Amino acid sequence: MLRRAVPSDVPALVTLIYDLAEYEKARHECTVTTEHLNAALFGPQPKVFAHVVAERTDLVGCAIWFLNFSTWDGVHGIYLEDLYVKPETRGKGYGKALLAALAKEAVDNSYSRVAWSVLTWNTPSIDFYESIGAVAQDEWVGYRLAGAALGALAAESR
Repeated sequence: MLRRAVPSDVPALVTLIYDLAEYEKARHECTVTTEHLNAALFGPQPKVFAHVVAERTDLVGCAIWFLNFSTWDGVHGIYLEDLYVKPETRGKGYGKALLAALAKEAVDNSYSRVAWSVLTWNTPSIDFYESIGAVAQDEWVGYRLAGAALGALAAESR
């Protein structure tokens, strides 16, 4: 069953996020708590959203996303932060169903796109994304400002 996440899903979502971090060889960077995620998804003005896939009562996959904005198109888009399906349930169409739900969300709300990033070594995911018509944005290079560098630059703000 595919549906929007509800507050009782938060502990399982946190587990899926840590599973994804482990898969991406970055478990040591993951610090999310159930409190963080609950506030982001279900606080007074949520800015993050999630769809989940459940088998019986167990969550086996999720898509966690937020809105971005295209100044060129003049409308919002969806940025897919995390797409994860437990390894033992892959091949059942859950990943495609989650992406289809986000595509429908975008179309229904007149958003211009659904975008995400994938690690260059994650060829199974890259092959899957290309099989559904996604196109790599190879001409763009992602950047991130975090940690000490983020603090140092913030300290320069007047």
